[in-house]
Amino acid sequence: MIRLLSKIFIKNRDDIGNPAVRTAYGILCGAVGILLNLLLFAGKFFAGTVSGSIAITADAFNNLSDAGSSVITLMGFRLGEQKPDSEHPFGHGRIEYLSGLLVSMFIILMGFELARTSVGKILHPEPVEFSWVSVGILITSICVKLYMCSYNRTVGKRISSTAMHATAMDSLSDSAATSAVLIATLAGRFSGVMIDGWCGILVALFIIWSGLGSGRDTLDPLLGQPPSADFVAGIRDIVMAHPGILGIHDLIVHDYGPGRRMISLHAEVPANENVLDIHDEIDNIEMELKKKLGCETVIHMDPIVVDDGITKETRQKVAALVSRIDSQISIHDFRMVTGSTHTNLIFDVVVPFKFRLADEQVRSEICAAVQVLDGNYFAVMNIERSYTA
Repeated sequence: MIRLLSKIFIKNRDDIGNPAVRTAYGILCGAVGILLNLLLFAGKFFAGTVSGSIAITADAFNNLSDAGSSVITLMGFRLGEQKPDSEHPFGHGRIEYLSGLLVSMFIILMGFELARTSVGKILHPEPVEFSWVSVGILITSICVKLYMCSYNRTVGKRISSTAMHATAMDSLSDSAATSAVLIATLAGRFSGVMIDGWCGILVALFIIWSGLGSGRDTLDPLLGQPPSADFVAGIRDIVMAHPGILGIHDLIVHDYGPGRRMISLHAEVPANENVLDIHDEIDNIEMELKKKLGCETVIHMDPIVVDDGITKETRQKVAALVSRIDSQISIHDFRMVTGSTHTNLIFDVVVPFKFRLADEQVRSEICAAVQVLDGNYFAVMNIERSYTA
């Protein structure tokens, strides 16, 4: 159905790189989600009222909360597509993340309310009227929710939307929750066991768990999560494809919302090359990154001595020594400054977050290793962390 509707309502639907097309997909999926969830709410609320089942009624309000969530998600896509202005020069893309966070909070609150109602049903159980109509509504709901999970996951992957991935997982949790309600209904009919209130609790826990999971997925990019390994590899491949680039480091990706990322990195270049030629090459790389990845990029040039055999050999020896301390450590920006009494080896050291050694321990071990290499060598280093996973 989504494929058919996208053909009808979305122009240039295959141009995913176009923010307008991406927004159109989000709005379409949100509108379909609102419609389907409202229909499921109406059917389950009717079945729950007729049968007196708190589990079915709880599941109905779960669908109502999903409809509200779809409204917020739809608004998030619509507001997020606004162009940058003087107050928000990086655009409004993070509104999509904020809308997802609001959805998560709404889902969690609904879950706690349904849990409270279910506890009352456990303490004061009442008989549940069995109806094959209710069973049919529940089975239909499971199928609809599995379909919603499928199209939200597919479209979410297509347009790289964390909000839609969260919606897909929510739909999958809903189908599992409704399955529990169906089991409770059939158990009450054929065994006489009253587990309606307990299944209501189970549904509420599904709702709360889903809310917490989707909240985590939308909160991470707001806090500043590292870029994906595939995205980093794509940047590296584009930059390193240019013959004048010897290496890259200090890569930082700033995420201001879907399709609104900015990149900064250091590119190692030969120190003996013409600076104007290298600058022109850097400009070409920045334009290529914008064209292929849609990112604004700032590249800092780090000149590397390539025609000095002693510097090259010493760098390799120091890198090997550092690797023996721990294979997770790396170095870059290596220089040698020779004086009358000693030689300073100047370089940056990259260590992982939560490393087993404190920075001063890393510094001490590297300095000792360099001294063993040559008593006239002194290590002058800056210890830093990587901003990519």
